[in-house]
Amino acid sequence: MKSKFYSGEIAIQMRAGVRNTADRVAGIIHPTIPLVAQDFLGSQRMVVLATLDKYSCVWASILTGKPGFIQALDEHVVKISAEPIPGDPLRGNLEMRDEIGILAIEFASRRRMKVKGKSQMKGDGIYIYAERVYALCPKYIQAREVVASVDEPKVSYDVRCNNSLTQAQQNWIARADTFFIASFHPETRADASHRGGFPGFVRVLSENRLVFPDYSGNKMFNTLGNIFANPNAGLIFIDFDGGNTLQITGQAQVIWNEDCVSEFAGAERIVEFQIEQLIEIPGAIPLGWRFIEYSPFNPG
Repeated sequence: MKSKFYSGEIAIQMRAGVRNTADRVAGIIHPTIPLVAQDFLGSQRMVVLATLDKYSCVWASILTGKPGFIQALDEHVVKISAEPIPGDPLRGNLEMRDEIGILAIEFASRRRMKVKGKSQMKGDGIYIYAERVYALCPKYIQAREVVASVDEPKVSYDVRCNNSLTQAQQNWIARADTFFIASFHPETRADASHRGGFPGFVRVLSENRLVFPDYSGNKMFNTLGNIFANPNAGLIFIDFDGGNTLQITGQAQVIWNEDCVSEFAGAERIVEFQIEQLIEIPGAIPLGWRFIEYSPFNPG
């Protein structure tokens, strides 16, 4: 039987010695959207999107709305009724290319699910035609609950673009306990994934270079497999207090060197990220969150 995994994923699975385990886990991947997943999507307030620009740079974006702004029209199609945020490359990416991956995440319950496939931008929203759909485990998700919201993002339009991190942005990343990563493989489409840990789990090596651990997960290696085949990747950090977002695109590399990995408690590998472009959008997200607790799975 043909594997549900592709070259990059298989290469990382073999290197990690979990090839057989990954094939057993692959049963969670569906070509259509199950009813329970349709219900979950309809109750969400936030979605992370992975898209590519005309230069094949990969970007992670976030859209928010009231419950129902994400809707499974049937078992094949998801509609997101939200406008891309001004300054975010999302709109241009969707108009240029149809590859997309989304991650719907509910911090309070630590539930998350992915939909990957093709997209179409229409006048009333973003349509996603599902090809690969699956739910994921709750590991490393910090529990937060939405405590406030407004109808529209209060974007200041003071969009800040650069090719290196300011000191304030470096401090932001160093304090982060959560970020999202977008990656791409031509066979499995774009992928949006979550990463979490205690503050400090992402280290700033310089104004252009980050490194972060890869902890034990579901053994599928969607993100690392994509990076193995295509180093272009994107990150997005959220300021959960102020609603600001920091989007970064660049090149990622998986590091297996034991001495380097041992510097991160609980890491099985590390990922080094070279920054090429970044966009900070103040007030991009109109939701406020109350922190509840760190994930019990966080190493260290």
